[in-house]
Amino acid sequence: MDTSSQPPHQVYLNGDQIYTCSGCHAHLARNEDIISKGFQGRHGRAYLFKNVQNITLGPKEDRILMTGLHSVADISCTICQSVVGWIYIYAFEESQKYKEGKYIVEKAKISKENLWIQKE
Repeated sequence: MDTSSQPPHQVYLNGDQIYTCSGCHAHLARNEDIISKGFQGRHGRAYLFKNVQNITLGPKEDRILMTGLHSVADISCTICQSVVGWIYIYAFEESQKYKEGKYIVEKAKISKENLWIQKE
């Protein structure tokens, strides 16, 4: 069976506050999966997420980031292949270990979808 012509499998997230790929609007993450909004990406502000969907991983590489040396892999949207951030695979400094297995998603690469009602 030739699978090259089939569209990639896509996960649809439930919830009122969903972040999507700004390029193709594939669901990427839920607002409640944000750990922090105080991160810096290549293109400005970025969010640290505990879960992200509809992504593929690029090759692992060591990068010196603002908080030290980390092993990371870029993450791309499964649908349009746009790089939206990276995953922390390994943190060399003990104080940064909490990032391992977590995702950085750049604010410039995502859009808000569904009912973003301000919660009081």
